Amino acid sequence: MAKPIAVGLLGLGTVGSGVVKIIENHQDQLIHQVGCPVVVKKILVRDVYKERDVQVNTSLLTTRADEVINDPEIDVIIEVMGGIEETRRHLLQALQQGKHVVTANKDLMALYGSELLATATENGCDLFYEASVAGGIPILRSLVEGLASDRITKMMGIVNGTTNFILTKMCKYGMPYEQVLAEAQALGYAEADPSADVEGLDAARKMAILARLGFSMNIDLEDVQVKGITDITEEDLDYSKRLGYTMKLIGIAHRDGDKAEVSVQPTLLPDSHPLASVSDEYNAVYVYGEAVGETMFYGPGAGSLPTATAVVSDLVAVMKNMRLGVNGRSAVAPQYEKRLKSRSEIFSKYFVRIHVKDEVGAFAKITAIFAEQGVSFEKILQLPLKEKGLAEIVIVTHRASQQAYEDILQRLRDLEIVHQVKSSYRVEGNGN
Repeated sequence: MAKPIAVGLLGLGTVGSGVVKIIENHQDQLIHQVGCPVVVKKILVRDVYKERDVQVNTSLLTTRADEVINDPEIDVIIEVMGGIEETRRHLLQALQQGKHVVTANKDLMALYGSELLATATENGCDLFYEASVAGGIPILRSLVEGLASDRITKMMGIVNGTTNFILTKMCKYGMPYEQVLAEAQALGYAEADPSADVEGLDAARKMAILARLGFSMNIDLEDVQVKGITDITEEDLDYSKRLGYTMKLIGIAHRDGDKAEVSVQPTLLPDSHPLASVSDEYNAVYVYGEAVGETMFYGPGAGSLPTATAVVSDLVAVMKNMRLGVNGRSAVAPQYEKRLKSRSEIFSKYFVRIHVKDEVGAFAKITAIFAEQGVSFEKILQLPLKEKGLAEIVIVTHRASQQAYEDILQRLRDLEIVHQVKSSYRVEGNGN
């Protein structure tokens, strides 16, 4: 049997503990796959004496990163500590020393992925990051390997478990946002400061990574249009149900020809759409390819063992490359120059809820604004409000450009008979 491959671990939290457990419990399977044992040689932690979910000999623990990164016997660095700037320095140092890297850090890869991948290639190293998107779902490897011969045109999915848990509870049980958020925090699905999740930033980072890989284009985080879920009301969800839709925080990366768009925002999906039934903390990604058609990847989006499974799968890929002598050849430079669609080139259906003065001719004035932009209606509800003198109009449009729709919204807000544009959301569906 070949000599063991030594691993250095940066972080021993939820995911790090899962990595140690899988390496220990699946040692026979790892040996069978790559022909040698795997040994965790050193682990970076903040507190050596902290109680943990996994039993680890304290001699393996250190509070000094250089003891892990500079150890000449360590072949692979697994980063599960989180953070950005300090972690970036650690991983650049590791790669420059010829160590392979596996990371679960989507924040880091969204911001510095191009730099780290270039450094890995320069030094003949592997850098794998499957666990950075959608936890235990092997979506990145599927894009890079399983669908390598296809041309990906669209990726659409639920890539944040926290917001999906919140919206599931709000939709199914009519619970208010604040109450569900508190429950999500109590269950460990949401952080004490949940803003990265509920404002859509976490999902945006993942969509930037997916778009970069799927479209072979240097998509950056700042290229993603982002809107979170904090403004969604019980009334919005009630109208969604009446019209046959389910509200989800959806990430979309769509390419037409040589131009792409990437966004994350609350979206109404037809109840019949497969993503509409993805509940609680689960993630799912729909991938459209010119050859394969539609495929969907579904599974747990977070958690110790699901995410650790993706990390160790990357470790196995590194080890196989080591045995074959082909490390550092997996990172492929983007094939296409980044070209983003303008707002006039992005098309969707839209849901809009408006409070208007309940008077003769009000609806005609509103429809005239839509008609002038060439936007027609697919569904309409008109209801009286308890508030005297006001009525509520709910409209789902046919496909319209984002530019035309934003112009309509601005004109509606300026219209004297419009009391308030209460809410507005994208509508997606089959063939949309």
